[in-house]
Amino acid sequence: MKKKKLSNAILFCVLCVLVVIFLTPIFFVVLNSFKGKLFISNDPFAFPTKETFAGLSNYINGIEKTNFFASFGWSAFITVFSVLAILLFTSMTAYYLTRVKTKITSVLYYLFVFSMIVPFQMVMFTMSKLANMTHLNNPVGMVILYLGFGAGLSIFMFCGFIKSVPLDIEEAAMIDGCNPLQTFFKVVLPILKPTAITVAILNAMWIWNDYLLPYLVIGLSTPYKTIPVSVQYLVGSYGAKDMGAMMALLVLSIIPIIIFYLTCQKYIIEGVVAGAVKG
Repeated sequence: MKKKKLSNAILFCVLCVLVVIFLTPIFFVVLNSFKGKLFISNDPFAFPTKETFAGLSNYINGIEKTNFFASFGWSAFITVFSVLAILLFTSMTAYYLTRVKTKITSVLYYLFVFSMIVPFQMVMFTMSKLANMTHLNNPVGMVILYLGFGAGLSIFMFCGFIKSVPLDIEEAAMIDGCNPLQTFFKVVLPILKPTAITVAILNAMWIWNDYLLPYLVIGLSTPYKTIPVSVQYLVGSYGAKDMGAMMALLVLSIIPIIIFYLTCQKYIIEGVVAGAVKG
């Protein structure tokens, strides 16, 4: 019992240290968002004083310069519809790949898994050129692109869980008159809820915070800028930066995704364990 208590105490201390390490950058971003931009670079780790405190001016300045609320709307649009598309199409694909055992489905499954290990940098220039040629350089096109990049991990997780779903349930549904689509949407999909929520959380956090793909496809000169691209817009020519406005926009951008994660975090472990153990 003493050894167990000691190990638990050590583990607790290690976790506390990790919490401090991970929260420290966020703390300093919030701290510097209330300081004048001239004082951030000179002393970024100091607390605001009467001289350096800028109040909400950084937030107001950043919102006005970048049209933040429009960027927020485009980020929300792309994130929500990309996640919905990923959930719908990858769950159906995983169901087909798991239930239909052929050489073609096996090859397709391993191709999806292989796509998880291909670095984005290998395909980003070809992808951006193809996106421009096919007129996918808009929010709807971004949904299609994110569907492609998010399919590998999502299908892998869904396949692991679907293997645990007994065939007897689906056979009973077909005996009752359900066709394959009805069986999937009325029987299989509700069972996939834990994994579906996990897939939604992971993809939402990735898409909301992604900078490189929107920057390459949409760019800075269009009205469809997402929040990360709008923050980059504050970097002027010759490296001039409005650090105060950047810090303020970073705070505003992380608040929604932090709330979303804290609300749904318990489903991440449930979904991953369900897919790993049952699969």
